[in-house]
Amino acid sequence: MRLRSVPRWGVVVALVLGLSTLSLDTVEVASAHGGPVEWTQYHGGALSTGVIPVSGVSLKSLAWTSSPLDGDLFGQPLVFEGRVYVATENDSVYALSSRTGRILWRTHLGAPVAASDLSCGDITPTIGVTGTPVIDPVRHELFAVAFLRVGTRDVHRLVGLSTTTGAPRLAVNVDPRGALSTALLQRTALTLDRGSVVFGFGGNSGDCGPYRGRVVSVPELGGAPRIFTIDATAHQREGAVWMGAAAPVVDAAGNIWVESGNGSVTSPSGPYDRSDAVLELSPRMTLRHFFAPTDWSAQNAADADLSTSPALMNDGSVIAAGKAGVAYLLSRHHLGGIGGQLAQVSACPGNMDGGIATRGHVAYLPCLGGLVAVTENLTPATIRVLWSSGEGGDSPVLTDTQVLTLSGDGTLLALNPTSGHVESSLRLSRLANHFPTPGFGDGHLLVATARSVVALATS
Repeated sequence: MRLRSVPRWGVVVALVLGLSTLSLDTVEVASAHGGPVEWTQYHGGALSTGVIPVSGVSLKSLAWTSSPLDGDLFGQPLVFEGRVYVATENDSVYALSSRTGRILWRTHLGAPVAASDLSCGDITPTIGVTGTPVIDPVRHELFAVAFLRVGTRDVHRLVGLSTTTGAPRLAVNVDPRGALSTALLQRTALTLDRGSVVFGFGGNSGDCGPYRGRVVSVPELGGAPRIFTIDATAHQREGAVWMGAAAPVVDAAGNIWVESGNGSVTSPSGPYDRSDAVLELSPRMTLRHFFAPTDWSAQNAADADLSTSPALMNDGSVIAAGKAGVAYLLSRHHLGGIGGQLAQVSACPGNMDGGIATRGHVAYLPCLGGLVAVTENLTPATIRVLWSSGEGGDSPVLTDTQVLTLSGDGTLLALNPTSGHVESSLRLSRLANHFPTPGFGDGHLLVATARSVVALATS
């Protein structure tokens, strides 16, 4: 179903959809502050490099803190035209003033799903919008996937909202045909690819239920989703596309890069099930090529899946990592199938989950035991650990002089990009989860704590 609206009729359409749009105050617009103002998708762009175009961030004090919102925040804050956008597990999307943090509008998408409806999972008390939304700046439209209780059904729905007013424009149900919606979790951030919204589906924590990992592409104007399925053969399951909440990466040709998680095939005799892999898909959701570790079946059995975003490096290489603690160097032009890595290195003593930040030949990996930097070369093919900080570990972002990461206790850390030494830190309030990533825009670094957004000044 596709819906159109203009701002003056936004409230009417919202009532038809069962949505509510409140506080339509759009007067405040912050001015530009050195470099691009907007941060319209996860990690700043389609390639998901995580680079913030500022010299640094002062961790001495906060510029502002928003009032508490109506649910937990699991996604990265986005910024567009003087507004900061976040979505909650109560199925609400907020626009805040980027200058003061004041709530400009709130659109409630409907009733979220109660955690008690699920057989497993670690999001409580409700599940609403979990993955980071994405903004199309040309259309002035924000897209999010909401988990909704509709009558007696639980439904995943892609919604489009006006970035100016919060008025609804699009509503498309995106549960794959035959799938059990309560076994699915839409955890990846959303991204855009040539007029379509792209995201992944995985399972809930605990991998309960008959779910299969999916990559989904939905036209921004509405229409039937295109879907690529992991573990697609009868009697197979799992293969989550979740990537520690990072977004699918889209290259210049419009091809989509994801990592898939552990699947249900645990014997080396196979058959191989597209799990524990780096996958390159065409915009039409067909598989172009893939990489999987030689021990993919053992990693499946140990729940040691690949679970970062693939990092597309400038020299034509790809870096991938996951829960086994190994970082793999691949060729972008030939992923090589099973055992196709060019080189590999043990980089982390535990899980690596989330977005990888990159600059030049260096990749900064979200190791839960502390952030790790690796450096690579394609000719000859080498990858080695540059440093291991033992600090932080959530998905990092980069300024000209810092690597910024959060730790599980809510501390924001600024690390030296050459040595990994902690140069400054700031203790924030509680985080809702251990996959948060700072955003940027209008001269501020933005961090989603459990139910508020905090802003720090950049230079």
